[in-house]
Amino acid sequence: MEASPTPPRSQRKTLCSDWTEAVGQVPIVKLNRLASVFQTHQCYLKLESCNPGGSIKEKNAVWLVQEAERTGALKPGGTIVESSSGNFGVALAMMGALRGYRVMIVVDAKATPTAKKMLRAHGAELVEITPELIEKHGTRHKARIATATELSQTVEGAWYPCQHHNPLNPNAHSAFTAQEIAAAFPHGLDALVVGVSTGGQLSGLARHLLPLYPNLKIVAVDVEGSVVLASQSGNYQMTGLGLSFRPPNLDYHSIDSGYVMPERLAYTTCHAIARKEGLFMGASTGAVVAAGIHLAHQMPKGSKICMMGPDRGDRYLETLYDQNWLDSHGFQLTDLDELEADILNSLTPVRDFQTS
Repeated sequence: MEASPTPPRSQRKTLCSDWTEAVGQVPIVKLNRLASVFQTHQCYLKLESCNPGGSIKEKNAVWLVQEAERTGALKPGGTIVESSSGNFGVALAMMGALRGYRVMIVVDAKATPTAKKMLRAHGAELVEITPELIEKHGTRHKARIATATELSQTVEGAWYPCQHHNPLNPNAHSAFTAQEIAAAFPHGLDALVVGVSTGGQLSGLARHLLPLYPNLKIVAVDVEGSVVLASQSGNYQMTGLGLSFRPPNLDYHSIDSGYVMPERLAYTTCHAIARKEGLFMGASTGAVVAAGIHLAHQMPKGSKICMMGPDRGDRYLETLYDQNWLDSHGFQLTDLDELEADILNSLTPVRDFQTS
């Protein structure tokens, strides 16, 4: 269904009836000091971290909740159930607080203390999966989804948006994010760099932007250990990127190339963004910007590149911004002055997503 529950906004709205009307009114800023290639290329970061709750997932939450209300799938006094490592759960909790819904979020051990506190602050109930469930279902993602599915079938009045499988998930980004990008780049855009997990963001953006910019390169960014772009699974600590299965919402045919990002590079880039650009961003933004740096070196001078920055760094104070956490997980960050060279030496674009 392509019709938008809330019509896209082409102009900034200064007085909003509630926070949902402020979603998407975020800046797109040029990066300048982090890498030498930023002096020869126009590299921009879309600060979805500036949404009211601090992440891009608020767009999905607003879209899907309003659509569920419109169709009657979610009724007054109902319960929202979802599996989330953080941002989407927080966004749904915000919607629940605004609309008066009970919210139950299924989490695992990767959910940070900050994310859990944010969920509870908005009134959400947390359902934590057990090691036994993980062993039964094979992965944390699958155990969380199975638990959310069971809750949706047993809790009266429950609605489960199921971001991983919901075909409406990309529509939020076709209606909102893509139109924001098109308005900001009326004279063309050469490349768009997007992190991948559920696939909704990339697919929704591609659906709207590729007809506008026929030569646009859509570049996907995954994390090492995920199987979204690679075939070999492994352990990884990052939240916000990656899955243990191929997401049905991801349109692989729209992807020009991809990067499978080592966590070390992603986290180092986060620190570099803070130190050299003055922006405090989340883990997946570090991965996206590292990929953007490598991509820019492969493109002609003057190329215009937009990178998606999904969330803020405050969600990661106990993880990637904590030296004890980095040490305990064996992440040795690169010297910031050597980061660009490390990115160029370490990364190779992926183009065969079936056999890579």
